[in-house]
Amino acid sequence: SRVGFDWPDRAGVLAKIQEELDELEVAVGEREPASIEEEFGDVLFAVVNLARHLDIDPEKALTGANYKFERRFRDMEQQIATSGRRFRDFNIETLDKHWRAAKKRVG
Repeated sequence: SRVGFDWPDRAGVLAKIQEELDELEVAVGEREPASIEEEFGDVLFAVVNLARHLDIDPEKALTGANYKFERRFRDMEQQIATSGRRFRDFNIETLDKHWRAAKKRVG
């Protein structure tokens, strides 16, 4: 920040992210939608600050992550369809194995 209200290094930002995640967990436990939304916003704000410290564009990073997820998910869908089965035929552990295999195949 130009006025000096900033963490001096990434460690401070990472600690702030953890603090905000802890607060979000408490809000989720209390089941208060307004508090959950507020704390979720605080997590996002802290993560964007980390992006600034890392000199990366958070929107570009998120777009890349979405694209990567889509490629992996489509690969997983194709593998499951090839097996003649459907997603609902698998439990979460088996789907996770398919996900990890897709990560290896498509990066």
